[in-house]
Amino acid sequence: MSLDAVALEVMAHAFASVAEEMGLVLIHSALSPNIRERRDCSAALFDAQGEMIAQAAHIPVHLGAMADAVAAVRAQSHAPQPRPGEIFLLNDPYTGGTHLPDLTLVGAIDADGQIGGYSVVRAHHSDVGGMQPGSMPAGARDLFAEGIVIPPVRLTPDVERLVLANVRTPVMRHGDLAAQRAAVERGAEGLRALAARYGWDGVRAATRDLMDYAERRTRAGLAALPAASSGGGQATDWMEGDGVTESDLPIAVRVEIREGVFHADFTGTAPAGPGNVNCPLAVTRSAVLFVVRTLLAEDVPMNAGVQRAVRVSAPDGCLVSARWPSAVAAGNVETSQRITDVVFLALARAGVPVPAQGQGTMNNVTLGGGGSGTGGVWTYYETIGGGQGAGPHGPGPSGVHVGMSNTRNTPVEVLELECPVRVARYELRLGSGGAGKWLGGDGVVREFEALASFEASLLTDRRRHAPRGAAGGGDGALGRNLLNDRPLPAKGAVRLAPGDVLRIETPGGGGWGKATRERSER
Repeated sequence: MSLDAVALEVMAHAFASVAEEMGLVLIHSALSPNIRERRDCSAALFDAQGEMIAQAAHIPVHLGAMADAVAAVRAQSHAPQPRPGEIFLLNDPYTGGTHLPDLTLVGAIDADGQIGGYSVVRAHHSDVGGMQPGSMPAGARDLFAEGIVIPPVRLTPDVERLVLANVRTPVMRHGDLAAQRAAVERGAEGLRALAARYGWDGVRAATRDLMDYAERRTRAGLAALPAASSGGGQATDWMEGDGVTESDLPIAVRVEIREGVFHADFTGTAPAGPGNVNCPLAVTRSAVLFVVRTLLAEDVPMNAGVQRAVRVSAPDGCLVSARWPSAVAAGNVETSQRITDVVFLALARAGVPVPAQGQGTMNNVTLGGGGSGTGGVWTYYETIGGGQGAGPHGPGPSGVHVGMSNTRNTPVEVLELECPVRVARYELRLGSGGAGKWLGGDGVVREFEALASFEASLLTDRRRHAPRGAAGGGDGALGRNLLNDRPLPAKGAVRLAPGDVLRIETPGGGGWGKATRERSER
């Protein structure tokens, strides 16, 4: 018997609360600032068939691709199938992962000797080896330069020792992995607690009903959009080089909505580049899924039912459907942002009322140094907020993470305590939002003053192509990277000496609508 409306709501919140608890356990237990403070991590529950039941409100680029991780664990042909209670580790972007720093744990939940579902936690570790501290190297030309590659394997003490022997900060990585294991166990406990109350048959029936309900709501919501009757829209946007070449790399998309199903076709996109802005198709699907979610009512539960109404295609081997062993570190964080931008632009051209473009970049900054007789090795990673695009109902917020990132700010005090760095300036970049009836959000200025020698790697974008305004609104300001007032490229690595200052100016969001007053409204 199908659940009624009240029971659906109760079970949707029950499953989501388990996922949220998993995330809280991870955040409160982790050692690294990137997970503990920025909350660069995600958690979700899956059923025994590998379909998502519920997710926490975490990182879109993590969550949309998690189903691939569960599928990779379940599809192992070279090893026994998962057994109840086992935990698997992976990060291989071509076998269930996104990029190498995102270590994913998949726990098979024991349901009276059978697998009752999977609890999954993904977290960005600030070093997993590779050619540069922090494992986000701007100049990587293949996957192996970015760090240790881990296919789906059972997480045993021997496997963990092998991983820790290949990273620069093994103590911190060990602590973060322990926090992930605790979060996975909390997910299993939560699902078993629901089964103790409703029975496993009741839990399974609830998951099926919730997914079917989400699919119905998604198809109905999509069918009501203007794009469903206009034949869809097309758009092209560009990645600003890939760390090896400075040439623009086009991402083209055609969006159609047919019979309540969202189709995104990336034919016409550039081939995979020599650098690391390439991404596996799982990340592309994740970006498209994020766009679809923003088009739906807030009360639609986010589970596998939503994913059933999304279709993504791309030429094999292109920038957004890369083949092994293409480098992908920036694809997860930068190309995913551009995918959302170009899909939103295509929707706007089809008549869908979407916001202007936001900053469209995560402004990735990776720092690291020490060793060789200079003290302990350290690594640090953060992304920096900017301006969100304005929309038909109001201005864009300032100094926030947009699109595929949903992380928090790294407090100045934490950075200065953990690393030989002083934050010389951190403020809104006033006036960087696009003009219009509604102003785009402002970017920020963040300056890092080196207190010791160390390496810095930058993976940024929107330094040549500004975030576009919508409905006649102005573009947001371009971002800038500078070392001691000397301009730096969007992607690259530099070495800082004591006293050097790295300055990041993040882009503003696009404005919406033509200004109707002497001064635009904020």
